[in-house]
Amino acid sequence: MTYDPETILNSIYDTSENLYREMCSNKENDHATLFNHLTELGKSIVGADRGSFWKWDRRRGQLWTTSATGVDKIVIPDNSGLVGKALRLGKVVVTNDPYSDPDFNSAVDKQTGYVTKSILVLPVADINGSFIGAFQLINKLDGTGFNEDTDVHKLSLPALICGIALESETFLEDSLHDKLTKLKNRMGFYNDFARKYSKYMTPDCDKPLSMFICDIDKFKRVNDTYGHNAGDDVLAYTAGLIADACSDDDCAYRWGGEEFIMVMQNTDLEQAAAKAEKLRVTLMNSDIIADGNVIRCTLSFGCREFDYKMSIEDNISVADSHLYTAKESGRNRVIY
Repeated sequence: MTYDPETILNSIYDTSENLYREMCSNKENDHATLFNHLTELGKSIVGADRGSFWKWDRRRGQLWTTSATGVDKIVIPDNSGLVGKALRLGKVVVTNDPYSDPDFNSAVDKQTGYVTKSILVLPVADINGSFIGAFQLINKLDGTGFNEDTDVHKLSLPALICGIALESETFLEDSLHDKLTKLKNRMGFYNDFARKYSKYMTPDCDKPLSMFICDIDKFKRVNDTYGHNAGDDVLAYTAGLIADACSDDDCAYRWGGEEFIMVMQNTDLEQAAAKAEKLRVTLMNSDIIADGNVIRCTLSFGCREFDYKMSIEDNISVADSHLYTAKESGRNRVIY
């Protein structure tokens, strides 16, 4: 591929115009298109063949691409690859001989047949100076290698805008999660329902959507006997079990206090109840180390397959009534 300055300049103008329109019209805090435009802008300014923008997800210990040229979304451990190296060192990483660099991950090249000749990774920080992501460019179009001084200077503007957008997205993500359990919270539930689950609440949808709501039995006794630190440990442990039980189609939420909800796509009532039962048995047989104490706890469940003719709240109320029945009939059971 040859380097054509006029083509690059036209690309910069086109991408900048698209970027401006996207920033003016961006709705619902969806930054996906914005990141795509910024990645294209970075590629155009520096004259690179490929580009990607990476988010550092500290909650999961992962790095993943919000935008990437030529490949699907990539997810890697946050201590791996040249992006991980740049974030770990807190400085720009440039290599014009990547295959000799021990931190270079050649798996994508092997999978796609692409040949990486040079890489530039620029860490991106938030307003407090904490690194939250990275801009990565691959292969200069003119065949030369990347220059740490000139190319980083060119990339600084789109990287800055990416940092602002990513910080905004991170603030939103934080507001949708419970800090103690790391699960999504009630706001996260309603946000997901609007984005992912509402399609099930129509007469045309022939796929089931189910949920369960569960409650840690006699949780107040845990706090009263062992203290609130132990209670927090029990909540975090239980949340971890519920999260681990989620398939790719499921999502768990902390509903409030010691109550949790799991929503299961493409899952009918019987399947939801079976998953709840398996989880009930797992917790019942678990020794929870909480603030130096070994504690045993149980869960009660109420299950529900969503009925599109009812509101979200009314569907949850049905599941909640089943949970109440489970509590009243002896606890540590699944009702549906």
